Formats: sequence, C-alpha cells, structure tokens
Amino acid sequence: MSDKATLQIDGKSYEFPLVKGTENEVAIKINNLRGVTDQVITLDPGYKNTGSCTSAITFLDGDKGILRYRGYSIEELAEKADFLEVAFLLIFGELPNQVQLDKFHADIKSQSVVDEDVKKILDAFPKSAHPMGVLASLTSALTAFNPSSVNVNSEEEMYKAIVKIMGKFPVLVAWTLRKKQGLPLDYGDKNLGYVENVLKMMFKQPNEDYKHDPVMINALDKLLILHADHEQNCSTSTVRIVGSSHAGLFASLSAGISALWGPLHGGANQAVLEMLEAIKADGGDTKKYMAKAKDKDDPFRLMGFGHRVYKNFDPRAKIIKKAADEVLGELGVEDPILDIAKGLEREALEDTYFVDRKLYPNVDFYSGIIYRAMGIPVDMFTVMFALGRLPGWIAQWREMRLNKEPIGRPRQIYTGETYRPFKAINER
Repeated sequence: MSDKATLQIDGKSYEFPLVKGTENEVAIKINNLRGVTDQVITLDPGYKNTGSCTSAITFLDGDKGILRYRGYSIEELAEKADFLEVAFLLIFGELPNQVQLDKFHADIKSQSVVDEDVKKILDAFPKSAHPMGVLASLTSALTAFNPSSVNVNSEEEMYKAIVKIMGKFPVLVAWTLRKKQGLPLDYGDKNLGYVENVLKMMFKQPNEDYKHDPVMINALDKLLILHADHEQNCSTSTVRIVGSSHAGLFASLSAGISALWGPLHGGANQAVLEMLEAIKADGGDTKKYMAKAKDKDDPFRLMGFGHRVYKNFDPRAKIIKKAADEVLGELGVEDPILDIAKGLEREALEDTYFVDRKLYPNVDFYSGIIYRAMGIPVDMFTVMFALGRLPGWIAQWREMRLNKEPIGRPRQIYTGETYRPFKAINER
C-alpha cells in the first residue's frame, strides 16, 4: 500500500499522507486540506468516517466483534480482573500490581467524602427530576468546591484529580438514587471494596444491616467493566472536545454525562425496559411483537437487539448474558417484565429472520434485565452506565490533554441565504 492518498479536484491533484494504526486501520490525514485546496473541506454528518484523534486506549472491530482495552480482550478482563484494575489500566496504560492497586483504592477512599454543601444543591431538585440531570448538575457543581485547575504537566496533580472524582462520583450516583427514593444519604464504608461500597451506599436501609450478595457484586462488577470505555462514541467525543478547550476534568465529565443521557446512546437500556413495559401493558404477547419488528410497515422498533457498531455480535452481550442468568436464578425474582424479556431473547436466538440479520440481544438488553432484577429504577439505568464509563472518560480526557490536542472546531457547509440587504421594519 502507498503511504499517500491522491485527491483530484477541478483537474488538480493533491497528496495527503496515510496514517496506519497498530491494528492496521488506515486513515487519510487531511488536517491541511482546506489550506492547500483553497477552502475545500470534507463533509461527514455524524463523523461516521472521520477520525478525530489517535488513541492508545480502546480498540474496537465491529465486524469481527472485538473489544480490547489497552490490548487486553474484554473477555479476559471481565473474567479475571475487577473494575478498579480495569479503571487503572484504562487511565494509566498498564494493569496495576498489588501495591499500585492497593494505593489506588486507598487514595480513592480518602477522597470519597463530598462537601456537605453539595447536599443543598441536591435538596433543591424535586424527586421527579431525572437522575441523569441531577448527576450532571452535581458533577459540574464539584468544580465550585474544587476551583483550582489541574496542571496536566504535573503527574501528582493529575493523579489527585483522578482519585478525587473516582472517590466522589459513586457517592453522587448513590445520592441521586436515595434522593429519588426519599432515603437518608449515605457515605458508605471505607472497609469495603469499590463495587461493594457502591451497592451499600445505594441500597442500605436506615433501620437494618446491609447484607452483601456476591452474585450481585459480581454482576455489577462485570457490567461496569463492560461499559468502562467504547472508543470514540458520542459521550467520549463530547468529553474530549469540551476538554480540548482546556475546560476542567469535572466540567468535561458533566458534558459527557449529558451526552450519555440521550436515548440513542446511554439511554438505550432504559428504552429496553420501557419497551418491555409497553409489551406487558398490551398483553405480553412476545410473538406478536416479534412479528411487528419484522414488518417494515410497522413503526415498532425492537430495542436492545443489534448494534450500530457491532455488525456480527456484541462481545459484551455474551459475557453479561451469563451474569444475567445468574442474577435471575439467585434472586428468584418473579416479574412478568423479566419473563417477557426472556421470551424475546429466546425467540430472537431461534428466529431465522433475526439470526440471519445478526440481530442478537446486545449489552443494553441484558444490562436492563440485571438492573431491573437488582431493584434499580428504570430512570437510574443510565446513571449506572455513567458510573461504569467514568474511567474511560477520564482516560480519554487525560490522553487528549497529554497529547496537547488542538481545540475541537468542526467546519460546515453553509446552505442558508446568500447576501441580502437589510430592510427597515416598515418595509418587511
């Protein structure tokens, strides 16, 4: 393969270098296209074919169903590592040894107390407020209590900022849930592991001891790992582009949370449960809705099946399906919604229409089932997604700043009116 690409415009030829990644991905580097061609730009709505950066964090091959963090397969990480190990890997580039992991956890726990004044901000929200709006606001508010900017050239300052948000974010997640349910706010227990503490902060009742369930801990640990990063998706790109203006880490993360909120992104697992509720309300006939999904003239859309990136299968879904089966078996939950979900799953895996089109249940489908079984409200699902995605956002923000990437500034093709003279108001 040549190391250059040639572009012809109006009879003139222009050469641009090719950039090759370690997994043999190839890109045409066109950052000087507009300059050398006198105003020509590329047009790529949604940036589906545009690389905004080079990154050493996550590799994703949707055609082959491959997802790797820093070179490690998602299958091995989900089986052999815990969430904090994966967070350390994503942020700092290598899996930690025991000393590094213990220090990381201890430093996170030391930063897990949130300023009491943040409670006043939380109190101002009605219980009806969507948890994602509350979480984005509280995360942004942390900037007010930590006003100094991070010196990205100082490893010590960067590390302090990272453990600070890793410590405080789970508290904000738990408070968001407890506010919605009218429960007293909880700071958890420093003697617990990261994931165990998250569950305790969320679910501990004020009048009884909290009992840990290893099946729930394992399932949540895997869910957080599987959601920890996913290359340059909408929320990650948002974190990077906001951070490219040299906005602080907390402000950039708040922007990422808002991007994740959308139903086409992090809200997909919420959409799955809303679909299941609608099917239940209509009698619970899964065969009827599978038929509707196959009817091109029917507006019904089957949520939680297939993926816009994975054209073969979602590797995360294979892992989390086992955890979903374990959770449902352990908890013994009797829930018609979960029965409908299992019915849809069974039919999709056996129906040639779905099998031929590779419309398998994806990670959003199974994560929604697990969160439902755990007793997490539907509108908290995306908040849990944000908790998992936190280390990926941090890693991407850190990489962007250390690489000294320029401020994000997309171009456009203007399609509005050409010049027209101003008319006085009595002439319009």
